[in-house]
Amino acid sequence: MENKPERHIISASAIIPARRERVYSLLANYNDGHPRLLPKQFSNLVVEQGGIGAGTVIRFEMSFLGKKQPFRAAVSEPEPGRVLVETYLDNGAVTTFTIDPGSAPADSRVTISTELPVRAGFPGKIERTLSTLMLRPIYKKELENLARVATGPFGS
Repeated sequence: MENKPERHIISASAIIPARRERVYSLLANYNDGHPRLLPKQFSNLVVEQGGIGAGTVIRFEMSFLGKKQPFRAAVSEPEPGRVLVETYLDNGAVTTFTIDPGSAPADSRVTISTELPVRAGFPGKIERTLSTLMLRPIYKKELENLARVATGPFGS
């Protein structure tokens, strides 16, 4: 029997006090909007092709435990205006940004969710624990940044 990697999902959600269109346009704009939302663990974001929404290809580095790791991703929009997906070309992980209505008309509920391949058994348990401990606080900070940028003036 083939030892197929398991999948592990890490996510964080927040209510953003801004309209869905505004939130989505910030997330989908990799030239100007998305870079302003990234926490300090992200660096050297480069748009290789496109720049807004589907068809965009990006590369960046992310710091884990003092080490920078390169990533390259293709962006798709399975539900334009609601769901934006980054598929990482090197490891098969997928990060999804989902924007749903909040409780008030001018609010948005944003969820950042990453599905990672992990090994089975005890090594996979360690991978799941470490990836959750590292990524969830990063996503919470990204959501805080999104709330700040989305509620500020359009130029900020």
